[in-house]
Amino acid sequence: MISYRIWALLSAVFAGLTAILAKKGVEGVPSNLAVAIRVAVVLVFATVIAVATRQTKISGLSSKTWIFLILSGIATGASWLCYFRALQLGPVSKVAPIDKLSFVLAMALGVFVLGEKPSVNLLIGAGLIIAGVLFTLK
Repeated sequence: MISYRIWALLSAVFAGLTAILAKKGVEGVPSNLAVAIRVAVVLVFATVIAVATRQTKISGLSSKTWIFLILSGIATGASWLCYFRALQLGPVSKVAPIDKLSFVLAMALGVFVLGEKPSVNLLIGAGLIIAGVLFTLK
C-alpha cells in the first residue's frame, strides 16, 4: 500500500501545477467563471474515479458524514473562489506562498479542534513556513 507521504507529495506536485495552470486560466476570464469551470471538471473527474474504483455506495453515509462533507465542499469552494481572484490580481509567486499558510491553519485547527498533539518539529516547521511566507512577501 502506498504511504500517506507519497500521496501527500503527489498532492503537492498537483497543487503546484494547479497554481500555474490556474494563473494562465484566469487570464481574460472572470475568476468566478474560471472556478465554475474548474469545479465542473473536478466533479466529472472525481465521479469517473469513484465509479472506476467502485466507491459509489452513498447510502451508507451517515448524516454526520454528509454534514461535514458538505461543509468541507463549501470551504473548498470559498477557498478556490478567493484563490482564483488572488491569482487574477497578483503574481503566482506571491499568491501561492500566502495560500500555503493553510498548512499552519490546518495544524492549529487539528490541535485546538481535534485534540491532536503537535511535535516540536511540527511547531518549528509551522514557524518556518510562517517566516518563509513573510520573507517571500518582502
